[in-house]
Amino acid sequence: MAATLKTCVFTVVKNTTAQQGISKFINYLTANAPSRLLHQDQTHQQASIAEPISRPSGRHMVTLVPGDGVGPEIMAGVQEVFKAAGVPVDFEEKFISEISPNTSSTLMDVVESFKRNKVGLKGIITTPTFFKGGVLQTLNMRIRRELDLFANVVWVKSLPGFTTRHNNLDFVIIREQTEGEYSALEHESIPGVVESLKIVTRKNSMRIAKFAFDYAMRHSRKKVTAVHKANIMKLGDGLFLQCCSDISKLYPKIEFETMIIDNCCMQLVSNPYQFDVMVMPNLYGNIVDNLAAGLVGGAGVVPGESYSSNVAVFEQGARHAFAEAVGKNIANPTATLLASCNMLNHIHLEYHSKLIQDAVLKVIKSGKVCTQDMGGYSSTSDFIHAVVNSLP
Repeated sequence: MAATLKTCVFTVVKNTTAQQGISKFINYLTANAPSRLLHQDQTHQQASIAEPISRPSGRHMVTLVPGDGVGPEIMAGVQEVFKAAGVPVDFEEKFISEISPNTSSTLMDVVESFKRNKVGLKGIITTPTFFKGGVLQTLNMRIRRELDLFANVVWVKSLPGFTTRHNNLDFVIIREQTEGEYSALEHESIPGVVESLKIVTRKNSMRIAKFAFDYAMRHSRKKVTAVHKANIMKLGDGLFLQCCSDISKLYPKIEFETMIIDNCCMQLVSNPYQFDVMVMPNLYGNIVDNLAAGLVGGAGVVPGESYSSNVAVFEQGARHAFAEAVGKNIANPTATLLASCNMLNHIHLEYHSKLIQDAVLKVIKSGKVCTQDMGGYSSTSDFIHAVVNSLP
């Protein structure tokens, strides 16, 4: 490039002294280009998009947390599919549970495994409804905070061949999941009066907003919708909304809009096609995740994933342990299978990911093997075997 530039300049400038001066200037620009790039404006550097974790060739170690309810049954099916597909992954299994503490690993043992392997596949850990003393933070909350899993991503996409009320849906819900109403800061000030604190910080609001816009850029999405209740919680949700607005100015090619959470729920069931990428605080995200999952078939078909700067954890998008189905062999493994495919993409095993995903979609599209939630009579085992038989 520098040589071409020199030729063009020298054809215009005939003076030898001028030629030498221009030559020195061009050489300086060429030599210092990398250093100039390193000293770009800090805002533009922060707007860069992180790549998935790069892993060495050979076999990959992945942390596996089976979870409660039907989690262990479904994870056994996933391992069967992986074995049949020849996926070069070894699982480091860590069972942790809040309702079965006697057989549970310690929190730090699980956290260290995630940190060591950088990636994990996780079932749903049941959280008891009633407080019986002890720590208010649930195991799920403590794992997310120890790993700083600040961003939860749920891709809501209609499955080919599985007809629901709304078809051809394709949008993404991004949720901040380390603060908000899930701060576990509650106390009974006087008998019969409980105060519960909702924590919103500029740091985490800016971080999740930037994550949402980066995601939109990377996946060629056109619009980001910030969901809030700033008309009532003017300071807390107002801060979140302001952070989203500030970040949006760095991405002029992406449309930005805001929507109040109650209107958002109505719009989701009446016209979900208007959404592309949605970003919201913790509690709203939990509600919208489950509502949106119902639009495309329920908790059994929607995958999810959570990210920190160093760790990625893949699980169901709608978090239900389905304890009432334990031992009945009726749970739908689609969500966990698709989450495992996303995990394989993340560690650059794209070939095996596509192999399994194509097999899962082929089984669903045929309509011959459907679990009860999909309107059929097939068992979990039937579905897993059908996927294995659909592998090339």
